[in-house]
Amino acid sequence: MNELTPPAPESNSRDYLEDHTISIGDIMLGLARQIRIILIIPTILCTLAIVYVFFFAKPLYISESKIVSSNRNVGGMSQAVGLAAQFGINIPTAQAEQKWVYPEIIQSRLLSRAVLKQKFDTDEFGPQKSLIQILTYGNNKLSNNRNEIESIAIERLLKMISISEDKLTGIITLSIGAKEPNLAANLNKAFIEQLDTHQRNYNKAKTSETRQFIEDRIKDTEMELQDAEDALKIFMDRNRRIDNSPALRLEQQRYEREVTVLTGVFTTLKQQLETTKIEEVKESDYVVVLDPPNAPIKPSKPRKKLLVVLMGILGICIGIMTAFVREIASNANKKEQNKIEEAKSLLFKNIYNLISRKSN
Repeated sequence: MNELTPPAPESNSRDYLEDHTISIGDIMLGLARQIRIILIIPTILCTLAIVYVFFFAKPLYISESKIVSSNRNVGGMSQAVGLAAQFGINIPTAQAEQKWVYPEIIQSRLLSRAVLKQKFDTDEFGPQKSLIQILTYGNNKLSNNRNEIESIAIERLLKMISISEDKLTGIITLSIGAKEPNLAANLNKAFIEQLDTHQRNYNKAKTSETRQFIEDRIKDTEMELQDAEDALKIFMDRNRRIDNSPALRLEQQRYEREVTVLTGVFTTLKQQLETTKIEEVKESDYVVVLDPPNAPIKPSKPRKKLLVVLMGILGICIGIMTAFVREIASNANKKEQNKIEEAKSLLFKNIYNLISRKSN
């Protein structure tokens, strides 16, 4: 009688390890079998990338400029601030905060609204079109609410702006992207001009506040000085002989000291008023342009060659991964088929053995 003996456990473990160990040869063989997939996928992705960059992608031209803040008028106005501080009064002046946060000012909605009102020449929409028209409804008829259109235009304009600042040198790099090179350069120039205008108007308004304070203080000081002089005059008229009276001499010194102090304050205020008037009418550049805006020759985006190369690399990676998956699935199917064949063989063999036993 023949009996089936199970294989030794060590043999099973060895066969299991051999079946589940993948060698370099297996990898190379699998890639060779799936070479068509590895080549087709990157070819398709590269073709799609070429079609996109040449027919669908819109070019983006970026104009750059370098600017820095100017503090030419800090000296004169800081004297006015110091003078006001002597009287315990804090004057909010433009120069009290010497360093302006230009990036935040450029990206503010206030400055964007001013630029949106300006007109620019474009190849797409024609000459002298407002920026809000260029960014929104173009040559079509304005149908939506004006405030809604302005809000949309501001959001789109702010997305076109990129600002970086060197903390050590204070140099600010302003980059603005647009669909046309001249439009990008003109927008960059417009922002610089609006920034300078904003700073000039702001400083002029604050200087006017300082001038108004000094003028009011002059009037008050002049009245106090007149009262002190009148008091000294009355004292001198009433006390012509004070040499033998220490108390009268001390009182006279107090009157004279009051007149001297108020005279000094009045003189300083008069001098500072003239300085403030000069600062108010003086024309100066609050934004120093180190590198003016340029009209780019080539579009900065999209980078056609880089995009095609990246898509090719991505396609190769996807192709290799797909090849591995297909190869693993194929091997799994083969193993399942072998198991089925082995099961059939064992089934027929056991049936044969069973029949043989009964016949004996």
